[in-house]
Amino acid sequence: MKTLLALFLLTAATAFAESPFPGLKIVMTPEEYARAGLDGLTPDQLSVIDAAIVRHYLRTVKVEATQQAEQLTQQALTEERDKSFLARVGLPDISLSQDWKTLPSVKARCTGWASGNSFKLDNDQVWEGVEPIRMELSGREIEIQPRPNGGFALVVDGKNTTMRVIRVK
Repeated sequence: MKTLLALFLLTAATAFAESPFPGLKIVMTPEEYARAGLDGLTPDQLSVIDAAIVRHYLRTVKVEATQQAEQLTQQALTEERDKSFLARVGLPDISLSQDWKTLPSVKARCTGWASGNSFKLDNDQVWEGVEPIRMELSGREIEIQPRPNGGFALVVDGKNTTMRVIRVK
């Protein structure tokens, strides 16, 4: 996510930087333009000044975007280092918190089977049983309840089935 943000910032900075500079005559008020003595310059001299301003702006934007990207990269590396041992070796992080109890359930009607052990809900979600589902679900009220460590349990017509499910689509 952080890498995406860094790429977005670089892209946005480049997009804004590529917009043509309208020129000093348009940016400044007529009074400022005359007071600065720019009204005595030739169009060629004004274009040289405009080009210098654009170069300075592009360089400033590029430096700022690079600094922000470096900061985001450092934050991502720090977060990676701070992960638990289990997460560092590729295992799911076993959370002892009870955060899953506050997550909402998904309630819908089952429209039918999507494949062997997968079923489709009327909200177009497709769920699959971790273990074989041995009951008919078509046309029944389904509730998918959150469980610890990112798991989900299947409840059919208000009765807990103790079957674990995962979301496919």
